[in-house]
Formats: sequence, structure tokens, C-alpha cells
Amino acid sequence: MTNSTTPMSPSPRNPDFLLTWDKSLDDLRRILDLTFRLQALHDQGRSLNVFTSGLAISLFRDQSTRTRFSFASAASALGLTVADLDEKKSQLAHGETVRETATMISFLTEVIGIRDDLYLGAGHSYMVEVARALDQAVAEGVLPRRPALINLQCDLDHPTQTLSDLAHLVHTFGSVEALRGKKIAMTWAYSPSYGKPLSVPQGIIALMTRLGMDVHLAHPPGYDLVPDIVRRAREQAQASGGGFTLSHDLNAAFREADVVYPKSWAPYHIMEQRTELLKAGDTAGLEELEQAALQENARHTDWECTDEKLALTRGGEALYLHCLPADITGVSCDRGEVSASVFDRYRTRLYRQARYKPFVIAAMILAGRFADPLALVQDLADNAPPRYRKETRS
Repeated sequence: MTNSTTPMSPSPRNPDFLLTWDKSLDDLRRILDLTFRLQALHDQGRSLNVFTSGLAISLFRDQSTRTRFSFASAASALGLTVADLDEKKSQLAHGETVRETATMISFLTEVIGIRDDLYLGAGHSYMVEVARALDQAVAEGVLPRRPALINLQCDLDHPTQTLSDLAHLVHTFGSVEALRGKKIAMTWAYSPSYGKPLSVPQGIIALMTRLGMDVHLAHPPGYDLVPDIVRRAREQAQASGGGFTLSHDLNAAFREADVVYPKSWAPYHIMEQRTELLKAGDTAGLEELEQAALQENARHTDWECTDEKLALTRGGEALYLHCLPADITGVSCDRGEVSASVFDRYRTRLYRQARYKPFVIAAMILAGRFADPLALVQDLADNAPPRYRKETRS
């Protein structure tokens, strides 16, 4: 390897990827470039192994399928060993501090991925606390190298998801520049469950407004997102020359849209109450809140992505996005976010949308660990051996 691919020395310059809006547009373009290059090399059967040892630690405080396995796949492809931190099996259960845990798990660790989206006002703050603990351990000479920290979903943002969505949009429309002026409808959709995080819609409106897209956020009255992020989206749209509209009209959002993203989420005020009840251990209060939220959801079953709704979009052929799993009417539930006919029509494209995530995460790891990750990937393209020792059957 050349000097340009030497791992970065620990620095407060931040090797972490916590929020898309904390990264420059150049940073985001670099992640996209790395994503497409890594995916191409993998599809060619080339090895992406750049580490000969080291841990990739995952901490999931909420359930996950796609992101959990995408993180493991990315780490393994790069040559890291995945270790899942189960808090119930660690000393965290006995009162160990965040500062101590962050240091103890990091001695031979290259990256830590955290999902913490259950508590509004706490998930991102927890990740920042971990990052500060790592900085302190490096400053005190305890850690010779600081692991990179990746947000696998928090209460504010879901960057691995939204950048996977962006990669899918770039692949579909041709380039980042081609997205300028395209209308994307980020809308609430009915779900027979409550408590779904706000991070996906927040991440979408915060990212796509920076790229000059015409973002239409639509939800029933009362299903608000975190106000600061909505304000950020509006200001970014003005700065980028894009657009930002907030309405309570699903049809208006879908009308002439190029992209639709119907996704259920819990109202901001409900998540605030839920956080306080969870902290207090108020089981009865949580049950009462859930029932009230479900009753309110049931008033909006018409917020569903159907063939009739899609007919309102540009040419009736808007790209349908979902982070999965979707609540599919007549398949996974009686009434849900999307009709079975729409989901089945877009199913293959949805799976392709999801397929970008392991490569997005791998790109984030490389960007966090190496001074010139693009040069490293070029070195892989020039010199990397095949993944298999001999020919295998698919």
C-alpha cells in the first residue's frame, strides 16, 4: 500500500459518521463514490480485504435485520471480525459507565456501529458521549488509535439508510446533479403499530434538500417531526435552490412526484411522552399511550400507497422507496403502508435499494480509518485477488 492509504492517526477532526448534516457535500460525494466502487469490485468477484485483523463492534439497542447484517457484511468483507455487544451480558448491566465501556471494547477495534433510536433526545446524545470517551482515552494515551464510530440509526438520523437511498436515486436518475429539481414526496403512511422512529423521514428531508430536490413532506395533523430538523430542511432548500413544502395532503404530495417514500412514524409529541415513560419504567403508562396512539393511527388508514395514488405521480411511474420492512396490506397486515400490488411491482427495485447499504457502511469505515480511501480502493482495483481461491458455482 502507498503512504496515501496509511490509516488516519486519531484526531478530533472526526473519523465518525453520526449525522449527514455534519458532513460536507464533498464528504457525502466521497462516500457515494466509494460505495459504487466497492460494489463494482465485489460484483467482479474481487476481494475488499484491507484489514488483516481487528474488531468491528456492533451495539443494537433496537431490533434490526437489514442494518445489522449490512454492518456485519461490510466489516467481514473488509477483513474485520464482528463482535456484537450484548448489554445484558456485559458489565453495563452492573452499572459500568459509558466512558469505561467505550474504552474497554476499543483496544484492538477499528469501528463501532451503534443503533440507538428508542429514546427521543437520547440516541444521538449517547453516541456523542461514546465519541467523547474515545477522544479522552486517546488523549490520555490509553488507546493508541481511536476507532471510528458509525450511526446505524438514532433518534435524529439514519445515515446508512438515507445514503443507500441516495445511491439508489443516483443509479436511477444518472447522477447527483440530475436530482436537482426532482420532486420527492416523503409522506406518513398508516401502520397498525406505533413507536416507529422519526429518523428516516428526518434523514430524508435533511439530506435531499441539500441536493436541490423539491421535497414535499406530508403527514396527518399532529404527526410532526423534530422541529429543528424541519427548520433545517426548509433553510437548506432555500440555500440549495431546491424546494420544501409541508402539508397534510397526501394527494398533493404525490401529484407530479418523481419519487415517493410513504413511511409510518410516531408523532414527535408521542415519542417525547414515550421516552419519559420508558425512563420511569411506567409500564401501565406505556400501554395507555400505545392504545391512544393506535386509535389515532386508525383514523388515517387512507394514508396508503396504492395504484390510484401512484397514478397521480409524474407519468404515473414515480420511483417508490421504502427502508423495509413495509407494512403491506393483505400480506403482513390487514391494512398497511402500501398495497400488495404496488409493493410487488417495486419489490426487485426495493431489494436493490437495500443492497447498497453494506457498501455504504464499508465506505464509511474506510473513510473513517484511512487518509485517502479512494486511493486505497484504486489499489484494490489494481491488485486485489479474487474472493475465492478457486472457481465456485453460484
